[in-house]
Amino acid sequence: QVQLVESGGGLVQAGGSLRLSCAASGSIFSINAMGWYRQAPGKQRELVARITSGGSTNYADSVKGRFTISRDAAMNTVYLQMNSLKPEDTAAYYCKAETYGYTYWGQGTQVTVSS
Repeated sequence: QVQLVESGGGLVQAGGSLRLSCAASGSIFSINAMGWYRQAPGKQRELVARITSGGSTNYADSVKGRFTISRDAAMNTVYLQMNSLKPEDTAAYYCKAETYGYTYWGQGTQVTVSS
């Protein structure tokens, strides 16, 4: 079992920055990748950024060059640095942990970008 707790969401003006954190606990040794997803009202949940235990990353085209995902060496905590935020980035952001055979989700943190 893996437990995930996100933090760092909030209200920010367009052009501003936020840093999200996702703290993992439990069987963290089994995690092989972690990612950030977001879901806006009326839309499907979508991948924002993902990082593997080996450090490989991938990003949604809409956030490339603006968002950066990083992790600590033990995969205890994953971060999402969000710069140059736009109103269309407004969504609930969820942390996801992938293990062999199971995925785990956090409870989500709201990010609201005002124009």
